[in-house]
Amino acid sequence: MDVVWSGDWVAERLGVALEGDGDLPELLGLALRRNPKRAHLLVSNVLGKHVPQKPSVVYGAGYELGERVRALLGEDRAGRAVVLGYAETATGLGHAVADGLRDAPYLHSTRRPVTGVAQAGGFEEAHSHATSHLLLPENPELLAGGGTGSDASVLVLVDDEFSTGNTVLNTIRALHASHPRERYVIVALVDMRSAGDRDRLTAFAAEIGARVDLVTRSSGTVTLPEGVLERGQALVAAQEAEQTTPAGEPVERAAPVTRVGLGWPEGVPDGGRHGFTPAHRAVLEAALPGMAERIAAELGDDPRQGHDGSPRRVLVLGFEELMYAPLRLGTALEAALGADTEVRYSTTTRSPVLAVDDPGYAIRTRLVFPAHDDPADGPGDRYAYNVAGAGFDAVVAVVDSTADTPELHAPTACWPAWRTTPARSSSRSSPRTPPTTSWSPPCCPSPSEAPTSPVTRPRTSAGCSRTSRTPSWKRPPRSARRRSRAAARTTPSRSPSSTSRAPSTRPSSRPPWTPPPRASPARWAPSPRRSSPNAARARSSSRSPAPGRPSGF
Repeated sequence: MDVVWSGDWVAERLGVALEGDGDLPELLGLALRRNPKRAHLLVSNVLGKHVPQKPSVVYGAGYELGERVRALLGEDRAGRAVVLGYAETATGLGHAVADGLRDAPYLHSTRRPVTGVAQAGGFEEAHSHATSHLLLPENPELLAGGGTGSDASVLVLVDDEFSTGNTVLNTIRALHASHPRERYVIVALVDMRSAGDRDRLTAFAAEIGARVDLVTRSSGTVTLPEGVLERGQALVAAQEAEQTTPAGEPVERAAPVTRVGLGWPEGVPDGGRHGFTPAHRAVLEAALPGMAERIAAELGDDPRQGHDGSPRRVLVLGFEELMYAPLRLGTALEAALGADTEVRYSTTTRSPVLAVDDPGYAIRTRLVFPAHDDPADGPGDRYAYNVAGAGFDAVVAVVDSTADTPELHAPTACWPAWRTTPARSSSRSSPRTPPTTSWSPPCCPSPSEAPTSPVTRPRTSAGCSRTSRTPSWKRPPRSARRRSRAAARTTPSRSPSSTSRAPSTRPSSRPPWTPPPRASPARWAPSPRRSSPNAARARSSSRSPAPGRPSGF
């Protein structure tokens, strides 16, 4: 049975098209966001940010890229590489790449200034909702580089997508001015640059006299018709206006929030905000199985069964830049609980994205809650996508010491009271609260901030509609698509998070990752058979109601 690509909804309305490798739509969907510089959002299915995914798949995607970088550089030079990841979406990906390199230290940029830690650099991400990045290594020599020829240090820059190249150019320009290197390697899940952007990077490398290599899992281009930004903004405004149902009331807690003493290893930071060394990595690897067993014990005597006898669904939820610690806990929990438990991983974000409850749209539901970590840029909303209505029996919420504040446990925080906007197509029922398990290891001295507790949270009502959204690159004939859509309107579907959107990886101490075979370049663009919002509303209203699937913007 053919399935709907999760970029279909945006592509049909705005004329956006993807062209590239055959597996590109398995990696990416499309959504719309509230952003004056770029209306569309490429939503990764293997990043673990907006789409809950198997932790082993998320970690394996980054680890495999790291192995490819190691093969490119050779063992000796790979051992002298430094890996730099981008906040907020690529902090976990960059760390997994560093793990694949094995002996490389890791640092990620941050938007959180830390008192007492000197800024070693910074750069701008022009199209982002939060543009300024800080570099705050505990050891300033981490970025110093040095050496020539075969002894030269290589800087590996990791982002989830390489769209224009502007962010990478800004980074290299800033760091090369103070710490010049002979070689840089850029790593991304997808390379979506235009031919002009590719030429610009080549010219820039020649200008600074450095070699720049690129390692990606997939590549292609995004075709944006003229006026797409204005049309996208108008479409977001129209969808907002149609979302007339008021936000959901705070949900009474129907299950306890449990703090778990993990036994986080002393002296090991939660990630790479201030630097993460191979020595840290070795200590963490040894401690992960024990921490996973402690979380599993809090999930119940038989953590492999859901409340209705089905396999238990557990979400490990990270917070904004804190992606690596929850990801590794997720991979360890996945191994500890075995194949009978569905473990998924995603993280919250500060990026506002429109939610549309449609199988052809990448962001089906949205949870909104206030920031709880006293951010430097002031209070604001934070979001968790594709979590509501996904049928999770427990949520293991992972925060660091800075974010473990009284606001986190206030009535308006994310687990005591998810503030949701119900989908227009759904008749909403009161969600049932799943248990929340929170973990809180002892904190390391600043600036090595250790993560603090997992927190369990309620499951939404059992009547949730689950829609399979695994995309397919090969477009079926129009008649077959009509039949498929008609079936989707009349039959219950599976939840977005219940279906893996990339080849699965069996958890192991050294996760294997086999990329799918490369296909010849292809173009993915829906036919204009349905372009008006009215048609979408008619289709949505004819689908079976999905109680407990809040959505909206």
